[in-house]
Amino acid sequence: MLTPNADWHAWTLSPESSSKTIPARRTVWHPKDWTEFVPVICSGWAAASIVLSNGHRQILSFLLPGDLVSTASLFGPISGRSVEAITEVQYRKFRRDDIKVLLRKNQDMLDQVSKLMIDEREQADHLAVDLGRRMADERIARQILYLAKRLAKRGMMNGQTMAFPLRHRHIADATGLTIHHVSKVLAAFQRAGLISIANRSLTITNVTELHKVGVWP
Repeated sequence: MLTPNADWHAWTLSPESSSKTIPARRTVWHPKDWTEFVPVICSGWAAASIVLSNGHRQILSFLLPGDLVSTASLFGPISGRSVEAITEVQYRKFRRDDIKVLLRKNQDMLDQVSKLMIDEREQADHLAVDLGRRMADERIARQILYLAKRLAKRGMMNGQTMAFPLRHRHIADATGLTIHHVSKVLAAFQRAGLISIANRSLTITNVTELHKVGVWP
């Protein structure tokens, strides 16, 4: 995660870096838009996913303010990935060649990008394990805990309460479950006193037990 108003400020050298705003539930970035630009989320929530030919999709990551859609896109075009706005989203796009020049000149920025790539690789590994080996309640608990961890790093948690604009379909597409299954698990978590969801916010009401369900380190 990089702060769009600080760490990315040096990347506003291109006219293409002016911000754009996309309404909720609209496409921010199409699979064929990656030729020469790199998008960065400035505000709002979005989802990066791969859509299958039958219309099903796998959400690869939820994108928060300061997130690159993909660190790999800094070094070359990536294909097949689309980005949907979950809330209203403001983003900037930067020319890849401009970024490469800056990275060659700025070791600190290169180090930050290297760390981002490592984090993204670890996240992909955990997603593969979650989808292939974990039970439904474990997958959903881990999604909640991972989001809380990321939001806390950005100072976007109020105690154990976070904004939670995700619909059941988003969680289903991120965990490889059906919407019905997601609804049942979230209801069970609330009955057990692990979480509370209201007014598009989620509060973790029993951190210890949620960690146990998610087999969280």
